[in-house]
Amino acid sequence: MSIKVGDRLPSVTLTTMTDKGPKPLTTTELCEGKKVVLFAVPGAFTPTCSVQHLPGFINNTQSFKDKGVDSVACVSVNDPFVMGAWGKDRGVGEDVLMLSDGNGEFTAAIGLEMDGSGFGLGTRSQRYAMIVDDGVVSTLNVESGPGLDVSSAETILSKL
Repeated sequence: MSIKVGDRLPSVTLTTMTDKGPKPLTTTELCEGKKVVLFAVPGAFTPTCSVQHLPGFINNTQSFKDKGVDSVACVSVNDPFVMGAWGKDRGVGEDVLMLSDGNGEFTAAIGLEMDGSGFGLGTRSQRYAMIVDDGVVSTLNVESGPGLDVSSAETILSKL
């Protein structure tokens, strides 16, 4: 069963890459007392994720902040080194927090796994975006198939 609007995010440890190496960050630390836009991609460096999904959030960071968002974060079932390299490659800087769900524990805990084995990806995350208010999901938009529609930065921005 997947997470839904009104549910509290489970407390799971994700990892972010810093100048000093990988750093653990729990979803509780990320979201407690904050408004967070959290979006997930099936894989770093993949075409739709790199060309459309992530850039939309980078380009709209200030608009999110203007609407009261404390943090914009991207999560993927990739290791922290890949997420760090992808963030650097895409020029993320401080705009989007790049989070590794290396073992897929967060993705499984919220029930949004995807079987990407047909493409050589194994178990990954579905593409989605959510707004989280103090740890509680207030908006959840999950893509029903390939492509980018309901989880785009522009769509999520319109929900704030």
